Amino acid sequence: MTFQIRSLSLYTLTVAAVLLALIHGGHSFYLPGVAPQDFEKGDKLLVKVNKLTSTKTQLPYSYYSLPYCRPKKIIDSAENLGEVLRGDRIENSPYVFKMREPQMCKIVCRIALDAKTTKEFKEKIDDEYRVNMILDNLPLVVPIKRSDQESPGYQLGYYLGLKGQYSGSKVDRYFINNHLAFTVKYHKDLQSDPARIVGFEVKSFSVKHEYEGNWNDDKTRLITCDPHAKHMVVNSNSPQEVEEKKEIIFTYDVEFVPSDVKWASRWDAYLLMSDDQIHWFSIVNSLMIVLFLSGMLAMIMLRTLYRDISKYNELETQEEAQEETGWKLVHGDVFRPPTNSDLLCVYVGTGVQFFGMLLVTMIFALLGFLSPSNRGGLMTAMLLLFVFMGIFAGYASTRLYKMFKGTEWKKIALRTAIMFPGIVSAIFFVLNALIWGEKSSGAVPFGTMFALVFLWFGISVPLVFVGSYVGFRKPAIEDPVKTNKIPRQIPAQAWYMNPAFSILIGGILPFGAVFIELFFILTSIWLNQFYYIFGFLFLVFIILLVTCAEITIVLCYFQLCSEDYLWWWRSYLTSGSSAVYLFLYATFYFFTKLEITKFVSGVLYFGYMLIASYAFFVLTGTIGFYACFWFTRLIYSSVKID
Repeated sequence: MTFQIRSLSLYTLTVAAVLLALIHGGHSFYLPGVAPQDFEKGDKLLVKVNKLTSTKTQLPYSYYSLPYCRPKKIIDSAENLGEVLRGDRIENSPYVFKMREPQMCKIVCRIALDAKTTKEFKEKIDDEYRVNMILDNLPLVVPIKRSDQESPGYQLGYYLGLKGQYSGSKVDRYFINNHLAFTVKYHKDLQSDPARIVGFEVKSFSVKHEYEGNWNDDKTRLITCDPHAKHMVVNSNSPQEVEEKKEIIFTYDVEFVPSDVKWASRWDAYLLMSDDQIHWFSIVNSLMIVLFLSGMLAMIMLRTLYRDISKYNELETQEEAQEETGWKLVHGDVFRPPTNSDLLCVYVGTGVQFFGMLLVTMIFALLGFLSPSNRGGLMTAMLLLFVFMGIFAGYASTRLYKMFKGTEWKKIALRTAIMFPGIVSAIFFVLNALIWGEKSSGAVPFGTMFALVFLWFGISVPLVFVGSYVGFRKPAIEDPVKTNKIPRQIPAQAWYMNPAFSILIGGILPFGAVFIELFFILTSIWLNQFYYIFGFLFLVFIILLVTCAEITIVLCYFQLCSEDYLWWWRSYLTSGSSAVYLFLYATFYFFTKLEITKFVSGVLYFGYMLIASYAFFVLTGTIGFYACFWFTRLIYSSVKID
């Protein structure tokens, strides 16, 4: 079976490599959709608009949900699965530039506000919505000066408007940013004329535009912004108020600035990591935990266990087995199938599926296949990999099920295929209904919903059954010792060996190994920032793996020494309990770092964090279970038992 899987993987990689070679025809290798584009002087540059976003509501809206200037025909860009699930709605816009040809005071359109549009603008300004745009696959950013750094920081998108007061007044007024000063940075080789875009920045202003005479779309000249009179917009001293029956004139400037940044490095500024020291501190902190646990484990394995095994084997030779104590005493019960063994098989299978998905995703991310330039690529890859990893879920669950002397493998396969995705889907549908109610672009359309259901029932479920069939056909895993027919009575346990206490204690260290990195992940998700430090994340993932395995083995050993043989579920729950701390930390983060005030937004946050915590429980629980499974088989196969 191993040989077949390796052969299949090798074949798949070979086919993929050949296809890529054919597609690119021997040219330089670039990821699909992110190849560089050369622009001659005067070439049209089409600016696209994306969703309106707010960290206060977490509800994205389509750009044209507000009465902004529109092109003659709105054209939706083709979006991948990840983009749709993120709420991206990429459309064309009336902003059209010409390469390396500056434009000043370009009028886009004029709109008159009525009661409805005034209310919509004011609500979005209140919720601090930002406008997102894209040029040549680069997101629009606002440069922000940082006192502690030479290079500026960047904020994704510009604020739609602001709320303030006129001097001498205490009444709040709403002002809209209606003038945009774009800066397009380009890189050009000295030998060639075509240039590549390497930066897209904006400064937004609120300006109450004035003009002479009657309005004419083609001939009107603005008094407040006139390139002929060299009167440019440089501040918002005379801002444009959002009030009913008032008109708003939208304008923009665009300048082109040469840059030394090459096309391959154009994302570096977006991904500039100012706090890498904190990440290294996180790694060192996690490594300290791992070293501490490894020391304990080494002491148990090399000293205590070695001494125990030697003593037990000597006792057998001296026929003094009646005086057995500690973990050997429960050898006749340690491999007794647990209660709800079917459910354990299902959760272990799902954990294997989740582990495989995360591992492959991170490898692809490390290789650069899932960079932010490949918008929505990360989420699409995770979904597809989870679907295809169903074959390993089925295999793992039925192998364990057969070891427990189970015979109805199809029932286990179905539960493995349905249970975790079913629970997550139920929460997701409730959250999606709430988003629909808010008329947000974050609501998943019917077509995408159908695609997700097809991926689940059309691909994932059959693959789980294939894996289950293969797993069930293999010979059952043999226990290293025989199980007694009559269960042994478990003696009274010390307070610190109470299942609930030891399980909750066991989850602290795995969570402690990842919580600093968790802060950056939550910030990237909920505060609309890029996360691209997959090298650090991969190291933390490995540390989490080791920590979960070691803490479970240590606590499992103490449990067996106190003659408690019910380790199956406890090993899963010990490391899995770190998910409880994850959810508690998410709650702490909500109240200390976020400014969410809407009820629906709060429900969305806790709903999605509940899904994340549930997935984390399945992942860490499975790691702990397999570590303990390997450990018990190892120690009981090392002693002579009659």
